[in-house]
Amino acid sequence: MPVHQVLSGAGLPVKIWTDDVDEASRRQLANLASLPFIHHHVAAMPDVHLGIGATIGSVIATRGAVVPAAVGVDIGCGMVACRLSLAAEQLDERRLQRVFDQISRDVPVGKAQHADDRALTGAARPFEAGLKAMTQKHPQLLKTFGKFSKWVNQLGTLGGGNHFIEVCLDESGQVWVMLHSGSRGIGNALASYFIELARQDIERRQIHLPDRDLAYFAEGSEHFADYVAAVHWAQEYAYANRECMLQLVLAGLARHLPPFAVTGEVVNCHHNYLAREHHYGADVWVTRKGAIRARAGDMGIVPGSMGTRSYIVRGKGNPESFESSAHGAGRRMSRNAAARAFAEADLRRQTEGVVCRKDKGVIDEIPAAYKDIDAVMENQKDLTEIVHTLKQVVCVKG
Repeated sequence: MPVHQVLSGAGLPVKIWTDDVDEASRRQLANLASLPFIHHHVAAMPDVHLGIGATIGSVIATRGAVVPAAVGVDIGCGMVACRLSLAAEQLDERRLQRVFDQISRDVPVGKAQHADDRALTGAARPFEAGLKAMTQKHPQLLKTFGKFSKWVNQLGTLGGGNHFIEVCLDESGQVWVMLHSGSRGIGNALASYFIELARQDIERRQIHLPDRDLAYFAEGSEHFADYVAAVHWAQEYAYANRECMLQLVLAGLARHLPPFAVTGEVVNCHHNYLAREHHYGADVWVTRKGAIRARAGDMGIVPGSMGTRSYIVRGKGNPESFESSAHGAGRRMSRNAAARAFAEADLRRQTEGVVCRKDKGVIDEIPAAYKDIDAVMENQKDLTEIVHTLKQVVCVKG
């Protein structure tokens, strides 16, 4: 379907691909559209929901400025997926439980990271020079890093919240591996440092904003280039982090499943990131805050919750969305609200048939806390086409 609604009156238009958007998110989108450097319009994907400063599910094209909080603190967060030469009949409950246990041993989750003797130092080496250059120019970063300073040990780790690793079956019964993660603590530290610098810059210049989390760096200003460099470093780190985890997961599967190979293209895409692109006649900075790039032919991943379907998609290159797509189901309830509303019995019922945690520690990730992924996909038929439909049989949560 095309755009469902357009907000106007607070600046440039906001084009929204759903009718399911709450009033707080509408105000936040209007705040974004009122910024003087927004280009053409703001796009809101069908999974749109309230964020910090910028709405999750928003796509923002800007000229001459970037908003660090719009990119967010999990710079480069995204998805990776690949199909294997295994079929559903080669799996059974015993093997799936062993796979779950093996992944849980091999990939640190939550705040955990690899021990020194298991750190992926070879994969981390290409990032050393860039990080050193940043800390030499901004020595205060070393204090910001704090307990996150072992960035080498974080490479190949999942993190917490809604991050996950899944083994899935597609519509033809083929096995897939899919996972969701970003730039871990080091990316969070970099983002937090520059978000605070942007706030200080705006306060010093006495610029009034509708939300202090919309503080920005103007192109050519003191910290603009440094922030862009930090973002690109963290995005590349996040991409590598997913690749490293994928290899750890595949090695774990090989210990308990029949011999297999990866078949077809590995899809690896960001959904919290900054890129330089050309839209509506101008070279602009595009911030996708909970959205994936969906140019014509681009392959992407749109996951559901831990008990529902996910989708491998191909972009249609719709210019109105700045060639973008939703990044997932999107939350309907906050974590605290979900934890209050549901019990472990609800979680067990909603994740039936999936080998996963079913305890109170992950109730905030219960499927009912998320929007209907199929409604999201229906609302963005003009943005992507579905290539594969996946349903998880194993889910390891962060």
